[in-house]
Amino acid sequence: MIRILLLIATNIAVMLVVSAVCYLLGIDRILTEEGLNMGALLVVAACVGFGGSFISLLMSKFIAKRSVGAYVITQPRNETEAWLTHTVTKLADRAGIGMPEVAIYEGAPNAFATGARRDASLVAVSTGLLNTMSRNEVEAVLGHEIAHVANGDMVTLTLIQGVVNTFVFFLARVVGHIVDKAVFRSSNSGSGPGYFITVMICQVVFAIIASAIVAYFSRRREFRADAGSAQYLGQPQSMISALRKLGGMETEELPETIKASGITGGKLSALFATHPPIEDRIAALQGINR
Repeated sequence: MIRILLLIATNIAVMLVVSAVCYLLGIDRILTEEGLNMGALLVVAACVGFGGSFISLLMSKFIAKRSVGAYVITQPRNETEAWLTHTVTKLADRAGIGMPEVAIYEGAPNAFATGARRDASLVAVSTGLLNTMSRNEVEAVLGHEIAHVANGDMVTLTLIQGVVNTFVFFLARVVGHIVDKAVFRSSNSGSGPGYFITVMICQVVFAIIASAIVAYFSRRREFRADAGSAQYLGQPQSMISALRKLGGMETEELPETIKASGITGGKLSALFATHPPIEDRIAALQGINR
């Protein structure tokens, strides 16, 4: 709940800061004279940027289960499922969070955690991970996902996504209005084609920049989750071993909606990758060991 309130407060703070800067620089007066209501635009931008991210967060567990076809373990059917639920329970107790839902899905080696609250989350592992890793390594991966939940990483990333979405929506329309009036000389009574063309282009360009910002924070949280796993297990060797094994495997990308939540990410350029290189993560864990 605290992080949700922080999410709301941050978006309000962004609106206030932007409003104050525009007021001090006289930008709001100029744009108002040109027919653009800055206050209304800021409110709409915050509603769109914050609202979409918030709804995605609330639906994250449902979307994740449907995306990968995960089976939630309600009553263990075999020894593996019993071990899995017992291990997650133990790690959740060490992390001080409520027991997450535990799920298994068919797929290449991977795992993820999601959920809007620390005490009502979901941790899922693939059959590929269970079949190719030792139990110590699987436990380390589970510790990594539990650390994501304990750190509130899902809410934090939603917070960042909401803020950048607000800026993308707001700035694209401000630039579109300026270009429409200054270049295309549209009347104050309405927006011309220059506005819509500019907004579409700016929306794409600013969204790409925003993706790089979100990806940067996503990479930072992976190091914290690795360190959390080492802390829960009392040693980093199991996590190092799991990462080394993942580095030598042909992994499969998770669906776009939960890709950032996985233990490994896609092979994108460094600027847009949601996960740091595995060798960097191993080096960080070795630093903890030393």
